[in-house]
Amino acid sequence: FVGLRAAATIYAGIFRTGIAFAPNRASSFMPKKYWLMKSEPEAFSITDLKNAPQQTTCWDGVRNYQARNFMRAMKRGEWAFFYHSNATPSSIVGIVEIARKAYPDHTAFDPHDKHYDPKSNAAKPTWEMVDVKLREIFAEPIPLDKLRAIRVLSEMELLRRGSRLSIQPVRNYEWKTILKLAKAQVQKKKP
Repeated sequence: FVGLRAAATIYAGIFRTGIAFAPNRASSFMPKKYWLMKSEPEAFSITDLKNAPQQTTCWDGVRNYQARNFMRAMKRGEWAFFYHSNATPSSIVGIVEIARKAYPDHTAFDPHDKHYDPKSNAAKPTWEMVDVKLREIFAEPIPLDKLRAIRVLSEMELLRRGSRLSIQPVRNYEWKTILKLAKAQVQKKKP
């Protein structure tokens, strides 16, 4: 009974602290990862996602190996910033949740799709996609210039000179800093 009681206490502590627990894994205390996903608003905006059925869609058309590999690393339930690229101004506009882990991107097999890749095939797909679900649209977008002005974000992948990856990892402290900034913008806007 002492062993069971101790185990129950450990489990209760885990759930109270919010740490995810995955039984039968060597490293069961894996922290949640965060991401940034870029889309040109003319191609697909956060408003398009808001209007999608169940506010969920596939994130298809990624044709960069490193970005694809980041998608392969995504797990269901992880969160990502939705970033409008090539916009005026380019900005983080909200948050999405990874709703389905990576699976073959069917647009690569369709010769009528603009993302068609004749070298990819269904038997051994080169490209993958994930499904995302809308979590939040920020009351105020966070423009790139504002992000550049925050010293603690200086090493963020998005702000690196020449960085063009459409899928990027975001460090925990970067995630928290940007969320604080989003909240501060809302507070500042209130009368």
